[in-house]
Amino acid sequence: MINNQTAHEYWMRQALTLAEEAARNGEVPVGAVVVCDDVIIGAGFNRPIGAHDPTAHAEIKALRQAAKKLQNYRIPGCTLYVTLEPCTMCVGAIIHARIAKLVFGAREPRFGAVASTKQLLDEPGAFNHQVNWQEGVLAAQCGEIMQQFFRRRRQPSEMSE
Repeated sequence: MINNQTAHEYWMRQALTLAEEAARNGEVPVGAVVVCDDVIIGAGFNRPIGAHDPTAHAEIKALRQAAKKLQNYRIPGCTLYVTLEPCTMCVGAIIHARIAKLVFGAREPRFGAVASTKQLLDEPGAFNHQVNWQEGVLAAQCGEIMQQFFRRRRQPSEMSE
């Protein structure tokens, strides 16, 4: 990897591939990867509908896989890449997992809990772990996959014609 931004874009593209998988499965297209020492140790895409599990967000699935791989519920020194700004539930999991850095693509104006509706990771003294974060990596691509998904969902089906 040439520099941090190039590395961030590389890993975000991996998360975007997972978001596309979520969309193919009829789920909101969010993908996430946990990276430690330039290796993906956890990956996930949204599956709450298919898994009948309200906690099956991409971030949670990636964190679970990473924790299992490390055989530890703590994942220190790792970076979580996610295509969409995490919600409150996912921010809590990120903190509990002791993720060192969060990198996300697009903001989530309705439920985003890092920069949009709340700034949970910036609450001084609120948590016993500080997560560094960065937004906007491949934001246009991350936002576009969401817009395409919801545009398709709003189109009337051919069956109703």
